[in-house]
Formats: sequence, C-alpha cells, structure tokens
Amino acid sequence: MLIQKEVRSVLNKHKKRDSWFLDDYSVNPYEGCSCNCRYCYIRGSKYGENMEEKLAVKVNAPDILEKQLASRARKGEYGIVFVGSATDAYMHHEKELKMTEQFLRVLLKYCFPVFVSTRCPLILRDVNLLKEIDKAAILPADLQGKLNRGVILATSVSTMSEEIARTLEPGAALPVQRLEMIQQLKEEGFLAGVNAIPVLPFISDTEEEIDRMVSSAANHQADFILVGGLTLFGDGPADSKTLYFKFLERKFPHLITQYRQLYGNNFYPSRRYQDELQEKANRLCTKYGISNSILETAAAQSKG
Repeated sequence: MLIQKEVRSVLNKHKKRDSWFLDDYSVNPYEGCSCNCRYCYIRGSKYGENMEEKLAVKVNAPDILEKQLASRARKGEYGIVFVGSATDAYMHHEKELKMTEQFLRVLLKYCFPVFVSTRCPLILRDVNLLKEIDKAAILPADLQGKLNRGVILATSVSTMSEEIARTLEPGAALPVQRLEMIQQLKEEGFLAGVNAIPVLPFISDTEEEIDRMVSSAANHQADFILVGGLTLFGDGPADSKTLYFKFLERKFPHLITQYRQLYGNNFYPSRRYQDELQEKANRLCTKYGISNSILETAAAQSKG
C-alpha cells in the first residue's frame, strides 16, 4: 500500500556537512523504502516493521522543494543535496511515480549539486538529467576548486554474498548488479563509487570479505569505496536491532554472544572496533589502488 501525504517542508539543512558524503542538505521524495533492508538505520522510528507496507509518497514535495531551493539560491546558500538519505530514491515505485526525477529537475533549475546513493539500477534512466546537473551545479565556496563535480553517485554494498543480501536487503538489486550499475555510471563519465556501509560484524567485516568488496569495487572501476560499521537501534519489534538479531538467530546463532559483547547497551560498535575496521579498509584500499575518500578522489582527478 502506498500512502499519499502532503508535507510542509522537504529540504533539510544539516548542522554541518557530512564528512563522508559531503552533503549539506537532504531531501526524500518518499517515506519508507521498498528495499526493506532489515538493518536500516531509520528503523526504530515511525516507519514500521515492514517498510514496504508503510510507504508514503510526498505528493506536493516538488512544489515545496522549489520554494525552498529558490529561497536558498537567492541567498547564495548552495550546498550538496543528498537525494534519498532516508529512502532509496530509485526504489521500484519511482519507475511509475517519477518523484525523484521531479526533484532532480528542480535541483537542476536552481543549480544545486547532488549526491545519490542507490541500490537500484533505475538511476540509469536519469543519466542525461544527472549530466546536466553535473555541468550546471554551483558548489559551495569552500568546495570550489576541490571537487569540480556537480554530481556524486554511489551504491551501498554490505556483503558480496547473494544469499545474505537476499535475506537482509530483499527489495534491492543483488550486490554484483549494483557494482555493474556503478561501472555503467563510470562509463557515462560520472564520479561514482561504493559505500560499504554497513559491513556486518564477524560476517562481512573480515579481512577476506572486505578484500572481496574492495577488489570488486576496483574491478568495476569505482572511484572510491567508503567502509563503515553497523548501527543497530531500539528494542521494539519494528526496530533494526530486533530484526537483525532475528536474522542472526536464523543464520548465525553462534555470533549472538559476540554481538552482545561488541554493542553492549550502545547502538554502535566500540571505538576500538571502528578504528580497527578503518585501518583494515585503508590497507586494502591501498592494495587495490582505490580511494577511501570522495574528496581525495575528486582532488586527484582535478590534478590529473
């Protein structure tokens, strides 16, 4: 069931720029997501146990976005806009509804740069529109001369295992299909890479599995790969921690004790774990000659 709703605001201004994705703003044409990832960070909120059943389309959002962007543009408050930060902008409903396409046209009109991360190849439909944004976008002053691109594209991969991906990300394209999508976007001339976020503790965060993800990203011509840990929220039946632990009970019951020790009462793994994960990722990125930073990638390309 797809609910229609009207909103008063759609453009969210961040307190500070995201250090990984470089976005200053976010917009979401939909509420909920048909990718239905069990570990999704928005679970534990109002979106419900089955996000596919709680989907909503923000029917008036393009008009609201136009008003908000016009105001920001008049003030010169340009910044990168993350399209689909709490949903997948190209989930299967987009094929018919074209809300993301409408958002992109408004962003092009006001020359705002864009970041999109999607697990769905439907993004290839909008290649020409994204190329126009890439050329026309006005970057914030502190990124001018550093980025020199108006569009950054990515896909998320948590594991290269098709079996695990089918279980945890039932509405998304398979991992290899996502990487093939990135390769196609690279061939179209975009700055495009991979978010290995989140990797799954003791499942896809091993040296062997991260090596598999990094090497696969490099083999598919990705510009970068960002590696980050898994966050697990809440204790309710609809929350990501509850749903993920049900997955562990079915597939990896021997890991439950290790997870409890790793997370304790927190929704994120220990600082030591995060530091070790980053060190591992850095080492493997060096091995395969792929960047682990969008900004460093862009800077290297500008010099080249």
